[in-house]
Parts: sequence; structure tokens; C-alpha cells
Amino acid sequence: MSFIKTTEQDSNHNHLEKMRVSELLKNINQEDKSVPHAVEKAIPQIEALVQQIVEKLKNGGRLFYMGAGTSGRLGIVDASECPPTFGVPHDLVIGLIAGGDSAIRKAVEFAEDSTTQGWVDLQEYKVSSKDVVIGIAASGTTPYVISALEKCNENNIITGCITCNHNSPLSQASKYPIEVVVGPEFVTGSSRMKAGTAQKLVLNMITTSTMIQLGHVKGNKMVDMQLSNNKLVDRGTKMIMKEINVSEAEALHLLNQHKSVRNAVKNYKDGRK
Repeated sequence: MSFIKTTEQDSNHNHLEKMRVSELLKNINQEDKSVPHAVEKAIPQIEALVQQIVEKLKNGGRLFYMGAGTSGRLGIVDASECPPTFGVPHDLVIGLIAGGDSAIRKAVEFAEDSTTQGWVDLQEYKVSSKDVVIGIAASGTTPYVISALEKCNENNIITGCITCNHNSPLSQASKYPIEVVVGPEFVTGSSRMKAGTAQKLVLNMITTSTMIQLGHVKGNKMVDMQLSNNKLVDRGTKMIMKEINVSEAEALHLLNQHKSVRNAVKNYKDGRK
């Protein structure tokens, strides 16, 4: 299969080492401005995948992210933020990275080149046709990810991907590909830049829209968020005060008693009936 890897094309800028700091920053920012427009073009693809995810999660399934390097780390970040933000179990959205957890901080040489380890990693979680697996790779050529998705397809598991090239091997291995073509990077080939930003934006869209569809947001508030620090306790208290018109002290008491904004409001309203 032949395709043009725009993520590897020569930068639109040259002689970067001769630029002043202000020039570097302005030019990086100028390149970054193109990313949301590229994401916008992919919204129909994102929607198609989200619909599949919502359906599977409503029926007891899970969402897996798989990637290597920056892509893998972005998937892990997004997965790890779902429980505190939406109050969901830690095993509902799972991020896997080539090379295992040690690769989150330090690159593991050649881990992304394995054509078997991705499926092995998924099997440790007893992946099944109830689940959805999304491969993340800017280039769309990462063997660790592609081979895992191919095995998922063989086992009737819904697959999707987030990539920044058209018609890549990863897209071909995905039932629901998302292609966000951001063009050449400011530093040639440094896909942690525009491609990474695009992937992060799409990941935000996927999990946020999914969790809203699953009922973890009311109005525009995170009513199921975990109360893991004083900032979130204060936020939850204010949400309760506004929703049921009680004092700060009573709202805090309700929050401490019922452990979430949703439960606090529900129990208060039920008690008033």
C-alpha cells in the first residue's frame, strides 16, 4: 500500500536555529491554528465511532486506547482522566502503550515494532466483542497498533483509529478510522506537535461526548465527578447550592454525606417530596 505521509513532509519553515524566540513562538502558533480546522473536517468520522462506543458501553463494554510513544501517552492521559471527571470505574476506559507502563516516562526501544505484543496486551484484559479498541498513531504505520487491530477484527471487536495521514495501514485496519491531516510539523517529523494536539482534541471529543451520552453530565456540570481534592469539593458544593438553593454549609454537609453532587441533589429532592 502506498500513501503520502504528510506527517513526515518537510516543514513549511526553515533555518529554525536562526529565528529569534519571538519568531519561533509566532510560527509555532501559526502552524497550530490549522489543527482545529483539520479536526472539524473529521467530525463525521468521529461521530460514527462515538456512536459505536456509546452503544457498546451501554451494554457493559469497555473502551481501549492503544498507541506507542506520544500517541500512547495521550491515550493513557485521556483514559486516566475519565474516572475523576465522570465518576466511572477505572476499567471502563483503558490506555495501553507499547513497552508497558515504563514507556509512559521513558521510551522503550523497538517496542512499537512488535507485531504480536499489542494483542497480548489486550488479552490480559480479556478483550471481547463487547469492547471497542481505538489505535492511535500519527503516522498510521505503527506495527504494535496495526497488528492488534487486525486481531480485533478477526475476533469481531469494533476497531477505530486516530491518525494524521490519509489512507494509512492503520486506517485500512480500522472499521471506523478518524483521519486528521494536519500537514507537516514545524520541526520536520516531530509529530508530538500538531499531530499530538490533533489527537488530544479528538480524544477529548470522544470521551466527553460519550460520557454525556451515558448520563454523567447534567446541564453542563460534572455531577458524578470524584471528590478527590479541596478544589473539587468546593466546586461540588457550589453546584449543589445552585441546584437546590441551600446554604454553603448545608450543601457541603449533603456532599459529604452522599459522596457526589448527583446523589446529594437526588436525596435532598426525594426527602422534600
